[in-house]
Amino acid sequence: MAILVDNNSKTVIQGITGREASMVTKLMLDYGPPVVAGITPGRGGQSVEGVPVYDTMKEACNNHNLNTSLVYVPPAAVLEAVLEAVENKIHTILIVTENIPQHDVLKILDSAKNNNVRVVGPNSVGVISPSEHCKIGAIGGDNTERCFVPGSVGVISRSGGMTAETSWMVKRAGFGVSTSVSIGGDALIGSTPKSLLPLFQNDQETKAVVLFSEPGTSFEEDVADYIAAGHFTKPLISYVAGHFTEDLPEGTVFGHAAAMIEGNVGRPSSKRKRLLKAGAYVCENFDDIIKHLQKILR
Repeated sequence: MAILVDNNSKTVIQGITGREASMVTKLMLDYGPPVVAGITPGRGGQSVEGVPVYDTMKEACNNHNLNTSLVYVPPAAVLEAVLEAVENKIHTILIVTENIPQHDVLKILDSAKNNNVRVVGPNSVGVISPSEHCKIGAIGGDNTERCFVPGSVGVISRSGGMTAETSWMVKRAGFGVSTSVSIGGDALIGSTPKSLLPLFQNDQETKAVVLFSEPGTSFEEDVADYIAAGHFTKPLISYVAGHFTEDLPEGTVFGHAAAMIEGNVGRPSSKRKRLLKAGAYVCENFDDIIKHLQKILR
């Protein structure tokens, strides 16, 4: 089993004829279940890696049974692309694009909520479920097995790179991942760590979850409250990066748009305290993920 994506995912890539999207199409086809269709207005009738291209989502849905969309369009076009996907009953939408106007993201998230659609991203590198041999996005590149092997550990990270490195830590510990999710580093995103925990809780394959945490947002505090309330009962391991940032001027952005400390919100020290108090396993060092996993799962 897995969450978000599996071998029943029927994926359409919006913006498929772009350079990066064309490359990712091949990576996804090489790894697992096929990309079913692509959309680029004005390019209907073409194909990318054998995948038929349509002008509109409606046309693609009329010809194929689609349930998942990967959005690779420019920032100004994302809102229209996502609303088109929602209108055509796509239930899972992963947005790779970053720097989308925030008022557009608010409209996207509102539409998704009102239509019971799951959005991952913006600024996500992808989602992967190795046991299903299915991935959406560039996650894992062309050497997926270096970091992502089948197993029973869920992984969540804002950073695409640290999604891979955290999954590699799981592999080094002697285990594999059920699903790894790059949730995206923008200030506004569709799937927070807390919103993913119920999915991992209900997934029989997942025995524990590793959360790679960064400065900024109240995501970890929300997770701590969720655990403390008894809603997530599986072991959760967290490494909180960026303690040095608390000594820098308030409001400094550290890489991701959401990695910013304001007042007492987003401080790594407060994240650690809240997670520890809730009963999570909090790592002093990144390598400690290995130690905790081996202790918990063996």
